[in-house]
Amino acid sequence: MIRTLSACTAEIDDVEAAVAEINGQLGTDKLLAHSIGMVSCFADFISSGVIAALAKALPFPIAGTTTIAGASSGGTKRQGELLLFLTVFTSDDTEFVAAVTDSITGEDDRPLRAAWEKTGGQRSDKPAMMLSFAPLILAVSGDFYTEAWTAITGNVPNFGTLSVDHNPDYHEAQTIFNGEAFKDRYVFVLFYGKIKPKFFMGGISEKEAVKEKGLVTASQGNLLQEVNGISVADYLVSLGLTKDDAGNITGINSYPFILDYNDGTSPVVRVMFAVTPDGSAVCGGKIPKGATLTVGYIDAKAVLENTTAIIGRAKAALEENGSMLIFSCVGRFFALGYNTSEEIDKIRSILGDTPFHLCYSGTELCPVDGENGSLVNRSHNDTIVICVL
Repeated sequence: MIRTLSACTAEIDDVEAAVAEINGQLGTDKLLAHSIGMVSCFADFISSGVIAALAKALPFPIAGTTTIAGASSGGTKRQGELLLFLTVFTSDDTEFVAAVTDSITGEDDRPLRAAWEKTGGQRSDKPAMMLSFAPLILAVSGDFYTEAWTAITGNVPNFGTLSVDHNPDYHEAQTIFNGEAFKDRYVFVLFYGKIKPKFFMGGISEKEAVKEKGLVTASQGNLLQEVNGISVADYLVSLGLTKDDAGNITGINSYPFILDYNDGTSPVVRVMFAVTPDGSAVCGGKIPKGATLTVGYIDAKAVLENTTAIIGRAKAALEENGSMLIFSCVGRFFALGYNTSEEIDKIRSILGDTPFHLCYSGTELCPVDGENGSLVNRSHNDTIVICVL
């Protein structure tokens, strides 16, 4: 059994007050044999020295990421942006092994493999899951992380997030390991024990999509070139999307793809970042040739509807003393418009006193159902993902 303790502080500039508040809320006398802290925070908590001081003060490792906003069940139930959230997992029968990779500069798995060889590779038992905090690097996709770790670990279920922050270009997005923060290193926690995590995800449903399905006929990695034998731009126009005076497709960030790999796994969501001059689309993950896609639409109504549905399903799977980890895409945060707390409000109203930790995410890492009851690690866009522990 894993027990959770939660705390929150808004003390960015007063380091001593921040540490005292976190310690006061946690009650570290309640810790069991093994503990690990998960932190989500506004980036200024790093530069002010709070993260470093907190790591020194706490009797267990901490791992996590910056975010634009978050919430948890502790810390007087505060939520929003200028906050630090800490959730502690503590257990007598589950062990937590935390680590950080060396610098990642491209889609090269050697830093990941080296970190695994020093941790999971040293043990004969296999982790029940990996909790991931991945750096947001333009040259590295979420698909690379999930595929590389699957190969390295032998398909250990991988649940986590890519870091973001409050800046438009995310230049302060960082991962956190103990008192240090990194823009180019992957932080992870291996959970060892007889736990059976359950995974849920909610993206854009088929009812928010156009009825016509398209076949991917040409692509290179995350560059989608053709659908049904024509350019992506022409395909989108054929569905009713419009071009501005400069010839650019308008509003592409509101129209993610629902992608079916046609391999027996659950569909995933892929966003479009840009349409190139030749009509190709730069997407938030790989889109393989032969996959089937539909064009969806994301707005506040769609976010709240699928959040309500998936949180309800996840709550029904909770066992006594269970808790939830929740990562929701930053695209969903922006889709809420001026009422950016609306998704968190909805989650809190459904969960009540259920322990949870939520932060907004650059890309979501969560296993999907495969054939014959298997799990397949995938990265997601515009999605809310949940791990029930």
